[in-house]
Amino acid sequence: MSNSEEEKLQTLPLLPIKNSVLFPTLLMPINAGRPASIAAIEAALATEEKELVVFAQRDASIDEPQAGDLYTIGTKAVVKKMARGRGGIEAVLLGVERVVLIKVEQDGTYQRARVRPLPIIEEKSTEIEALHREVIDLATRAVELTQPQAAAGMAQLIASAKEPLRLVYMLAPMFSLELEKEQALLEAATVTDTLRLMHAYLSHELQVLELRSKIASEAQTEMSKEQRDYLLRQQLKAIQKELGGENPEQNELTLLRERVEKADLPEDVRKEVERELGRLERLPPAAPDYNVGRTYLDLVLELPWKTATEDVLDIGRARTVLDEDHYDLREIKDRILEHLGVLKLNPTAKSPILCFVGPPGVGKTSLGQSIARALGRKFERLSLGGLHDEAELRGHRRTYIGAMPGRIIQAIRRAGVNNPVLMLDEVDKIGHDFRGDPAAALLEILDPEQNRTFRDNYIDLPFDLSKIFFITTANTLDTIARPLLDRMELLRLSGYSEEEKVEIAKRYLNPRQIKEAGLQPDHVTLESEALKAIVSLYTREAGVRQLERTIGRVTRKIAVLHAEGKKDPVTVTRDNLAEWLGPRRFSTDQARKQLPAGVATGLAWTETGGDVLYIEATLLPSGRGLTLTGQLGEVMQESARAAQSYIWSHAEELGIDRSLFRRYGVHIHVPAGATPKDGPSAGVTMATALASIYSRFPARVDTAMTGEITLTGLVLPIGGVKEKVLAARRMGMKRVILPRDNEKDLSELPDTVAKEMEFIFADKIEDVLTAAIPQLGKHFSTLEQAAS
Repeated sequence: MSNSEEEKLQTLPLLPIKNSVLFPTLLMPINAGRPASIAAIEAALATEEKELVVFAQRDASIDEPQAGDLYTIGTKAVVKKMARGRGGIEAVLLGVERVVLIKVEQDGTYQRARVRPLPIIEEKSTEIEALHREVIDLATRAVELTQPQAAAGMAQLIASAKEPLRLVYMLAPMFSLELEKEQALLEAATVTDTLRLMHAYLSHELQVLELRSKIASEAQTEMSKEQRDYLLRQQLKAIQKELGGENPEQNELTLLRERVEKADLPEDVRKEVERELGRLERLPPAAPDYNVGRTYLDLVLELPWKTATEDVLDIGRARTVLDEDHYDLREIKDRILEHLGVLKLNPTAKSPILCFVGPPGVGKTSLGQSIARALGRKFERLSLGGLHDEAELRGHRRTYIGAMPGRIIQAIRRAGVNNPVLMLDEVDKIGHDFRGDPAAALLEILDPEQNRTFRDNYIDLPFDLSKIFFITTANTLDTIARPLLDRMELLRLSGYSEEEKVEIAKRYLNPRQIKEAGLQPDHVTLESEALKAIVSLYTREAGVRQLERTIGRVTRKIAVLHAEGKKDPVTVTRDNLAEWLGPRRFSTDQARKQLPAGVATGLAWTETGGDVLYIEATLLPSGRGLTLTGQLGEVMQESARAAQSYIWSHAEELGIDRSLFRRYGVHIHVPAGATPKDGPSAGVTMATALASIYSRFPARVDTAMTGEITLTGLVLPIGGVKEKVLAARRMGMKRVILPRDNEKDLSELPDTVAKEMEFIFADKIEDVLTAAIPQLGKHFSTLEQAAS
């Protein structure tokens, strides 16, 4: 390379672009979002000339192109304008000259390109003049086909380009040529070659445009033919009318009008139906809108605008129905009876909007059916689990092909009345994405002040939903939006104790499975001890769904015996249960026989009921800090740090050597490690485990605990008390330490459980440690005596 060529080389920031080419002398707006592109523009702006080089990518799917991913000929440009936006940088570039890519170098977060100019060979010949005029003519004709309204102005703009090269560079982006064609124009060595390429591209483009115009003209001719057919059909109808003949379409519309006149519709709905029917009568049956309008009118006429079932306001009968179908659930049954009492005194009272929250299998869905039976109303159920599209609830507008009403209106049409019991199942599992948020649509549906005039997108008429008895169900409240929760009255269904499950099996599950198996009640006897064994050894759940399936396995096996001709009654006992169900699936839960220093027993709540967690702590000689394992969430990790800080700051009061905290690290582990855990209720257990390991005094093996703690040593209330106490009882625990403010929650426990267990209520961490670690309790007593 000669010295003169070496002097022309430049190293400038490199900006790769996708799907387009920047031509010299033209302005190009760009939106840079890639970090490397933003850094390249900023590097150019930092220089006085504000220059960079722009190269087109061969493959637009590559986000970090290298030298081999770029075309070798590009354009040197100047940044004329720049503005920062939310998605990156918006800039306007002015192409200066063509350049050849020599080398690409990485400079921090962006690339720099070593380039040399590539001037185009200028020529003057008759051929260039002829090609120039031909390109202007082709471009003008193409513009007339694509933009007839702006053709005059565009033609004047094209004709004003006196330089052939500038004309070609201006036309390339105007006709949205493919990337390869634009690059070929940029790479052309001479003006003649550039004009020849553009002439070929425009000739092809013009042929395509002329063909499109021909197709559109033929379609217009076909439309005129349809209009002619319509006029002929109208004349045929008139002739048939004169001859006394029947018109099937007209008879159909006549029947439809009779239905409209007989229908009991609100006044504003009747006006809209009359308008739609008049429009339908003017349409030919072959018109696309005819069937759309007919389907719409059928739906509107089928909706129960004023049809309602009469409520059965016999409170005694309602109580009997609810007790027949479900065991216990006193709070929910009382709430239904309260509503009946209000309706008896005030028939215009609004229906409540209830939300049943509880683990799977506790009877949330079946409870809705019992409520409908107790009220004498129709029952409809919608499953919202996995629902993503808001239009599933609100419906689609009739302008869309295949439009249909939302699920709410469809359920009301199926019920045939405007006051059914409508259950919205799995409301906690609603999703949301780019199609909308169904939970936001529920805000209007479940708001008594708004749902009086609910408008489905399909029918576009106000429908009164305030008379509907809405019931929603959920396993957890964490995923439900706060505004939606605010519109619902929460009723919690906790898990069942072992005694309750046995009673439910006797009253409901066993008789139902015997009937479904085709057996008679005297064909099979399932003893109470056998039921207890099924509950404790073959199922492990908060509800009774698995329990019912297990009982069903037994009854089906007995049904097989009867089908084979063995008619003797069968008695299932605890001793022969394994013959029917095989080996037991679970062992009887038992607490650890002995707890070493550093281990404490905690209680946790899960969606399937309560559980017992053993929190283990150990000191690490020459270690530092706090190590946490067991897939602990952020809140649980913060509880562990707060517990350590409290024990450290109160070491002297606890009789703990303060130097242990400096000489030893501590490791806290919560089995099982494969299960994610979170929540603040393990705070008191963390504090007990740490106090135990630092003092070397073990905690009591028969004591479980739960509660949130603060740095000042307070014990705060938690949730899920019933499930946690039942889990402790299942493990054989006799003592449970609870926050003082949770004392009121013991009313939810079955009487048998409350009598068996000993409850210690704590206001401070000191109360917890006194009850959980006997030696520390003696230490506190000694301190109090010394202080007195």
